Amino acid sequence: MNTPASKDGDYIQAFMAHTAPNFDRAVLIVTDMQYATGHRSGALGRRLTAEGSNVAGYRFDRIESLVVPNISKLLELFRGKGGAVVYLTVGADRADCADAPPHMKGMFQALDNYEGSREHEIIDELKPRPDESIINKTTIGAFASTGIDHLLRSLGRDQLYMTGVSTNMCVDTTAREAADRGYGVTLIEDACATTHEDLHNATVTNFQRLFGRVIYTDDALEELDS
Repeated sequence: MNTPASKDGDYIQAFMAHTAPNFDRAVLIVTDMQYATGHRSGALGRRLTAEGSNVAGYRFDRIESLVVPNISKLLELFRGKGGAVVYLTVGADRADCADAPPHMKGMFQALDNYEGSREHEIIDELKPRPDESIINKTTIGAFASTGIDHLLRSLGRDQLYMTGVSTNMCVDTTAREAADRGYGVTLIEDACATTHEDLHNATVTNFQRLFGRVIYTDDALEELDS
C-alpha cells in the first residue's frame, strides 16, 4: 500500500523495524477532538469565520468528512473487541490558564480552553465511554505533561494508533515522543487533520521516515480485526 508520503520511496525507511500488529497490545489514541479546535462551531471555527479567513474550510471539511467518520469506525472496532481507547485533550486545568506554559497560554485564553468550559469538551460525535481514559495535557505532546507513559505501560499497550488534531502539532509531537520511548506508532492518515494541506502532507512524509508507520483507516481496521 502506498501512502501520499511513500510513493517515491525514501532511503531512511530501510532502517525502520516494524513489529507485527497485535490487537492485545494496541491502543487507539484520540487526540484533542474538542470543540475549541476540532469542531466548526467551536472557538477556533468562529474566530476564523469572523476574521474572514478561508483556512477553516480545509480543516473543518476534512474533520467532518474524514476524521470523525474514520475515528468512529476505529472506535467501533476497539470497543466491539474490548480494546483499549485513550482520549487526549489539550487545555488549561485552571480558568485563568496560569498552569499553561507561556507559548500555550495565549491560545488557551483566546479559545476559552480550560477544564470545565464547553470548548474544552470532547465533541459529542466522539464522546468517550465511562471506562475510557481521558488525559489532559497542557503541552503539545502528551508525554511532556501527563502520566500517559505510566498508563500505557500499566495497560500493557505498546502499539499506538494515532488519530485526531492537529496532524502537525499534537498528533505528531505525541507520536514522536512515543517512538522515542520505544512504542510502535502508527499514524492513521485519513483520521487526522490540520489547517493547511501542505502541513498535513509534510508531517506524514516526515513521520514515516523514521518514527513510525503511516496507513489508512481501512488498513488499520483490517490488520486489527484479523
